[in-house]
Amino acid sequence: MSETTPTDAEAACFEAGIKFGSLYHQFAGTPLSPDSAASIETAMEEAIENQPHCEEVTVDVREDELEAALEEAAADYTELTGRFLEVEIIVDYDGCEVVTRMAMEDGYPLMRLESVRER
Repeated sequence: MSETTPTDAEAACFEAGIKFGSLYHQFAGTPLSPDSAASIETAMEEAIENQPHCEEVTVDVREDELEAALEEAAADYTELTGRFLEVEIIVDYDGCEVVTRMAMEDGYPLMRLESVRER
């Protein structure tokens, strides 16, 4: 098997995957309520933007899904899971921009690569 050096696009995609893994697993289980949703969005964005090559992170709590979950709950909060989030992460690695998103698809928080573009 021959060895090759990853391209900038491949490295940028890898970096985006690292960011999503960190975002999801660092915050899963965090107590979430309508009152804390905005601060959790900000905390997630700012934490992930600290990582190398991360240009921008946008986190939106799906408030309709949160309110529906709380109607069935015994408490005024629930645990953060992917079903409550829509996320976009933009990575720039040596002039290669990668846009990734996470959104619910068929009941699963699917993380996907939206675009790869050389600048």
